[in-house]
Amino acid sequence: MPFPQTARAADAQSKAAAMGDLPTWDLTDLYPAMESPEVEDDLRGAGEKAQTFESAYKGRLADLAANNVDGLVTAIRAYEALEDGLGKLISYAGLVYSGATTDPKVQKFYGDVQERITAASTHLLFFTLEFNQIDDAVLDEALKHEGLAHYRPWIDDLRKDKPFQLEDRVEQLFHEKSVTGRGAWNRLFDETMAGLSFDVSGETMTLEPTLNQLQSPDQPHREAAFHALTKTFGENLRTFALITNTLAKDKEISDRWRGFEDIADSRHLANRVERDVVDALVSAVREAYPRLSHRYYKLKAKWLGFDQLNVWDRNAPLPKSDNRVIPWLDAKAMVLDAYGGFSGEMAEIAGRFFDRNWIDAPARPGKAPGAFAHPTVPSAHPYVLLNYQGKTRDVMTLAHELGHGVHQVLAAENGPLMAPTPLTLAETASVFGEMLTFQALLQKADTPEMRKILLASKAEDMINTVVRQIAFYSFERKLHEERKKGELTSEQIGELWMSVQGESLGPAIRLNEGYETFWTYIPHFIHSPFYVYAYAFGDCLVNSLYAVYEDAETGFQDKYFDLLRAGGTKHHSELLAPFGLNASDPSFWKKGLSVIERIIDELETLDG
Repeated sequence: MPFPQTARAADAQSKAAAMGDLPTWDLTDLYPAMESPEVEDDLRGAGEKAQTFESAYKGRLADLAANNVDGLVTAIRAYEALEDGLGKLISYAGLVYSGATTDPKVQKFYGDVQERITAASTHLLFFTLEFNQIDDAVLDEALKHEGLAHYRPWIDDLRKDKPFQLEDRVEQLFHEKSVTGRGAWNRLFDETMAGLSFDVSGETMTLEPTLNQLQSPDQPHREAAFHALTKTFGENLRTFALITNTLAKDKEISDRWRGFEDIADSRHLANRVERDVVDALVSAVREAYPRLSHRYYKLKAKWLGFDQLNVWDRNAPLPKSDNRVIPWLDAKAMVLDAYGGFSGEMAEIAGRFFDRNWIDAPARPGKAPGAFAHPTVPSAHPYVLLNYQGKTRDVMTLAHELGHGVHQVLAAENGPLMAPTPLTLAETASVFGEMLTFQALLQKADTPEMRKILLASKAEDMINTVVRQIAFYSFERKLHEERKKGELTSEQIGELWMSVQGESLGPAIRLNEGYETFWTYIPHFIHSPFYVYAYAFGDCLVNSLYAVYEDAETGFQDKYFDLLRAGGTKHHSELLAPFGLNASDPSFWKKGLSVIERIIDELETLDG
């Protein structure tokens, strides 16, 4: 029976009051406002400086490397400064856009900034292409220069791209067309998704609050939210299928021109991780499905009194769970206390996000769904976007994104070219932050029932991070392989989705009619193809890392901070070696997965 609009509205007001005042970010550290003259001045200046840089250095890099290494270092520093300036502009535009995606003025501002930055960066495109044309022997000799040696990690990464580099004018065409190609389809997805509305028991909601209802303790609320999602997704299938088909084809064209063998090789290259390492991870997780998700959901069905869970019950809270709204200040204290228990420096850096208004927390119409931490540029600082709803999972999301934020602050020391961390390692600090927060809460559990609820919540989060994301990766692989044969209908995409969901979730989950549309709202499929395995990589890595932490007597925190400070300057093998870990060893992934298994083992014991 639908709930009266007034009752629902009153409940929403009560919940908002319980959460307290939620912070919105202060972007003036980047620019005063969209209309401020500083934005226009920097846009114009970036274009002029980029043209001057091109005139000064194009066609000269090989000669500088051979005869004037000081001049080559000066060129790299100038390039780095230009990248920082352009990054600041697009970061600001992107953050404004994320906060108000459906606002026409913001849409125009974001689009205009994108176009002008693309035009400016076209004059910088030659630099990395020409750098990779320097003879290896000449470059090896030049790298004996102390100033150039500082940039060796960036240069080494650049050389890895060399086999997939195209002729300069083709690269320029790909670059300039990105605004009207992939970038335009990304915007269409974002603006379509932000503009969707969902009728949940007579109340109109945006995506994030509707998804949040799937965690409601009330089964009718969960079911109503599920049907609202499937109805709206279904009404927009044609648009989402077109976006997905177009972007998959766009990627296939780019991969074919560049000579990538496998559909995910470009992502592996960007992540600086070997294909066989990812394959070992995927194989280990898929082999573990029965021991992880299948077993856990069977337990959960029993706890909820079902033989089989409907798909809308997958993330339902357990009976006797504390479903009270967690006030924002309490969430802040939980995370900072957990961080402080590990390291005072870690808590201090995370505290800056609260004290200096680097967080945008409220869920509101037109705002981008989900959560992220954006590093902006080393000359500034990161920002965090949340859609805080006052649940335990939202506290864990806060811990996750602040982990990213701490990592980004520390890695910024490496400068614009070497601060960015490959996605696989970028998830380390975020998942570690979640683990610290979970362990702190677990230590305070004073009854077996509370311990069971916390362990179950952690098991679900791990399954969502590991099993669900590897299923997403499997779905993407199937989709991109099938797209090579021709355009896919929304029904075909739905069938691929259901096949991997059935395999990963297991027989205890009933895949209800309508669930075949749920592929539509996953932004990673659109913005970052094959990104998703990085979550599983990070979770398994952190499970192993945390085990080292628990056994370590001294020195772990220092080594951990060294890992974060490295940014993009070291390969995963170098970063993990001080902890005695090796991601190339297949047993490494099994160790990480065994942590999840042990949690489920304990839950079975508590259930008995």
